[in-house]
Amino acid sequence: MQLLIIEDEKPAARLLQRKLQKLGYQQINSVHSVAEADSWLRENHAPELIFMDIQLSDGTAFDLLGKRTIPSAIIFTTAFDEYTLRAFKENSVDYLLKPINEDELAQAINKYVLRKNPAYNINAIKALLTSSEPNYKDRFTVKIGQSIRIITQRDIVCFYSANGGTYARTDNGHDYLIDFTLDELSKLLDPKAFFRINRSHIIHLPAIKDISLHSNSRLKINLQNYNSEDSIVSRERVGSFKEWLG
Repeated sequence: MQLLIIEDEKPAARLLQRKLQKLGYQQINSVHSVAEADSWLRENHAPELIFMDIQLSDGTAFDLLGKRTIPSAIIFTTAFDEYTLRAFKENSVDYLLKPINEDELAQAINKYVLRKNPAYNINAIKALLTSSEPNYKDRFTVKIGQSIRIITQRDIVCFYSANGGTYARTDNGHDYLIDFTLDELSKLLDPKAFFRINRSHIIHLPAIKDISLHSNSRLKINLQNYNSEDSIVSRERVGSFKEWLG
């Protein structure tokens, strides 16, 4: 059986692929955005089964489903809350809650294999999701050696770019390389909780320790467990930063 993984977090995609391989599936492809998935599906025969993340770096699963008719069965991978998961179930959509449990993964595939009838009401689910509050990214998977760790929004002090990569600093003082640019994160994070103070930093409101005046009408942000001379609000962002603080 040919499988396709559509997942914007590359460590999560690799972990899911390894779990599928343990179950005996070898014909697995992975793409990481709406654009990549659209291109792959245009150039290849539709796979029998797709594992599709809902919130992708350049849009949602429904942006992709709105572009083309996909004959494949779809198992959504999601971090949505329990209420939304019940709605998925009522609409006969298979789903897996992240982080994905191996037993639940095997059960979801077996359910499809036995049924071979991927019935789902995509319009009903899309209406449900778009009528609720925006679903901002709440967790990130990071690779540490051969392990995968999950860090949540509440653990994060700031995101910053350095040496060509993007890092998350957590409240225990650790830095983790992540698979997103700051531009992508600006669209994925809750704007009430996160603010991009300059080209290299996005800060988390609860992590602000104090704020001091800096040269050229700028502001210096002192964060918990993070000491950097670059955590300065750029002059053109000072006004919107003060509004953000309320």
